[in-house]
Amino acid sequence: MPPKADINKAGWEQSEFPILCEACLGDNPFIRMTKQEYGRSCGTCARPFTVFRWKPGTDARYKSTVICQTCAKVKNVCQTCLLDLEFGLPTQVRDTALAVQRDAPTSDINREYYAQNMESQLEGNKTSLSSSRASSAGKEMLKQLARTDPYYKRNRPHVCSFYAKGECARGDECPYRHEIPPNNELSHQNLQDRYHGRNDPVARKILTMNAEQHGLKPPDDETITSLFLSSLSPKSTEQSIRTRVLQSLPSVDPTLLKSIVHVTKTRCAFVNFREREAAETAAQAWANGLEIDGEDVTIKWGRSKAGKNGTSINASATPVSA
Repeated sequence: MPPKADINKAGWEQSEFPILCEACLGDNPFIRMTKQEYGRSCGTCARPFTVFRWKPGTDARYKSTVICQTCAKVKNVCQTCLLDLEFGLPTQVRDTALAVQRDAPTSDINREYYAQNMESQLEGNKTSLSSSRASSAGKEMLKQLARTDPYYKRNRPHVCSFYAKGECARGDECPYRHEIPPNNELSHQNLQDRYHGRNDPVARKILTMNAEQHGLKPPDDETITSLFLSSLSPKSTEQSIRTRVLQSLPSVDPTLLKSIVHVTKTRCAFVNFREREAAETAAQAWANGLEIDGEDVTIKWGRSKAGKNGTSINASATPVSA
C-alpha cells in the first residue's frame, strides 16, 4: 500500500535533474551533484522545491538552483543564472525583442497560485511564452545579441570580503577572489526583477548598447520624448500606427503614449511619449527595425528647437516633411 500523501506538501516540487545552461554546468563533463528535496523556497513563486548543488570546476565556486523547475520552464531560463536557455540573454532583453507581456505576481499567495496555474498549463503542452507573433526584426535582434560561447567567468569564486577591507592574510591559499568589487548598478540585482524582466541593469546595458550601434543613441536633451518614423506604408493610418506601436511595447503603459502625428503626404509620423524613459524603451525595442502595415520603417529620435523664450520644445509638436 503506497504511503499516504502529505497534504501540507501539495503543490511542492520534486525533480530528478535540474534545468541548467551549459555555462552553469561548467566545462567538465563529469560533475557531482547533491540533491535536497524541498531544500528551500523558490525565489519567484515561494514554493519549496528540490535544490541541486554542485561545483562546475576545480577553481569555481559551488553553485545551486534558486528557482523551481516550473518557473524555469515558464520563462525558459536556467534555474541558477536565470538567463534564457536559447540565447543566453536576460529575460528583459528577450521579452523586449519578442514583444512579450511581462506579468509579475506581487504577494506570496498570488505567486504560488500563478505557479500552480502555469504548471497545469505546461502539463497540457501550453506555454505562456510564445514567439510566433515576434517580428523578424525582433528575432534578428536576439540572434545578434546571443552569446555563442559559454561564459565560464561567472562561475569564479566570490570576492573575498576580508581582502576588500585589507585584512585577508591567507594570500594565495584564500579560496576567494582577491579583487575590489565594483560598486555600480550592475552589482545590485534583484532575483525577481531578473526573472520577470523588469528594472534589470544588465539588460538595460545590453539594450542601450544595441540601440546606440543602430544609430538610436538617446539625445542629450532630456526634453526630447518623441521618435520619428519614416518610409511608412501608403495605407498606414494614425490608428494602425498606434495599434502597432502599443503591440510592440507591451511593457510600456499605454497612457504614456501621448500622441501620434501622422503626415500622410510624406509618409512619416511622430510618436510622442509623456516620459523620456518610455521613449528610450521604444528606441531599444525598435533598434533592429519595426514593421508597420507590411513595411519596414526607418526610426530616428526627434529633434528639439529653441522656443521664443529660449527654452527647448519638442520638434514633434510641429511636423515637418522628411
